[in-house]
Amino acid sequence: MRCPNSDRTPPRLLAPREAASKANMQVSGKVVIVTQHFPPDLSTTAAIMADIAGHLARQAPVLVLSGFPGSASPGSPGQPAVVEIRNRMPGKAALIRRAAAEILFTLRIFVALLIRLKRGDVVLMVTAPFMLPYAATAAARLKRAGSVLIMHDLYPDVLVMSGLLKPQSLAAKAMRGMNALMFRALTAVVVIGRDTGKLLLHYGEMMRDKMHFIPNWATLSPAVRPIAPDNPYRKPAPARFLAGLSGNLGFTHDPAIVFEAARLLRDRPDIHFLLSGWGIGFDRLKQMQREASLPNVTFVDRVPDHDLEMFLAAADVWVIPYRKNLAGVSVPSRFYNLLAIGRPVILVSEPEAEAAQIVREHDIGWVVTPGQADELAKAISVAASSPDDARGARAADIAQRFNLPDAMQSYARLVLGLLRGHP
Repeated sequence: MRCPNSDRTPPRLLAPREAASKANMQVSGKVVIVTQHFPPDLSTTAAIMADIAGHLARQAPVLVLSGFPGSASPGSPGQPAVVEIRNRMPGKAALIRRAAAEILFTLRIFVALLIRLKRGDVVLMVTAPFMLPYAATAAARLKRAGSVLIMHDLYPDVLVMSGLLKPQSLAAKAMRGMNALMFRALTAVVVIGRDTGKLLLHYGEMMRDKMHFIPNWATLSPAVRPIAPDNPYRKPAPARFLAGLSGNLGFTHDPAIVFEAARLLRDRPDIHFLLSGWGIGFDRLKQMQREASLPNVTFVDRVPDHDLEMFLAAADVWVIPYRKNLAGVSVPSRFYNLLAIGRPVILVSEPEAEAAQIVREHDIGWVVTPGQADELAKAISVAASSPDDARGARAADIAQRFNLPDAMQSYARLVLGLLRGHP
């Protein structure tokens, strides 16, 4: 595939008959998927990797090396075999212990790949933990196997933007040097946002031919869900208009801007904030509320998957708050489900970020400058003062473009093509 930032027309998707024909071709190797997160883990990454593994397993042997407890499975015809690699996952706040655990997990993955990989296999990996791609790529190179990296986050950039590393620190320079070696060794890189391509080209023009744009997908069926007064997540809120925040709030997010917007709008009785999620950022939000006791904020515990659709349908608009300078570094996977539910979004992000481009191209919400709580409060006020059902309808329509069948077809064409020796 061409670089996602290229103005040229991207390659066509395979027609169903053509895809079926290719699926019937014999393969001699196997696909080895390496991931720290896999079901029964409930994270978005786990769901994505399970979908990919299940789809590829219908057409080729698939082995998953998983770091999540309870994920092991012997596999069966048309289903992936899952080998559980021992792994400890301390909380994100315990940085030193978490780093030590991730190093051990990476070493175990490296050894497992050296034992299980054969020449002609293809390794498919993600960027978490950030050391894992280096080890998996090295193992693939040593065993003369293909290697594909799904670029969920770009390191060290994500650590720099979140304030954990200085741009010119020794650690950041070391990571960029390791990236240069890894990108040269990788067979292909999957980018899930068009904005990532520009950053990857800093590692050389050879990246242009290695990049494949395959966006993530909505897990909910795209359709406008009407605002229901009897929605159990909406009923406790005393206001007419609800602004929601949901999901894992990690180092790349800025939850404080949402709380400060709520503080600025505390005298608007018609606007209420519905906050749910987990992660270090959500803990910070709870601490801020304990200190401020804002009357226009309601917290909801992490919502189980079977209630996600009802919860997302409770709010009138959803906020995704990112820190500054994260365009191309991280892409919000939750974005697609917010569109699928039929709600406009308010994205705190640079205008060139992937999600921001979609919002502006199709007029399905607002883009707010990172760090500007007054801008966010104004956007929420505008959304509350002039409800526009057309934005929600357009959002649901756009979500149909980000669907599982198209994504799986693209992954199959890429990975199985490499497996058959036809990059």
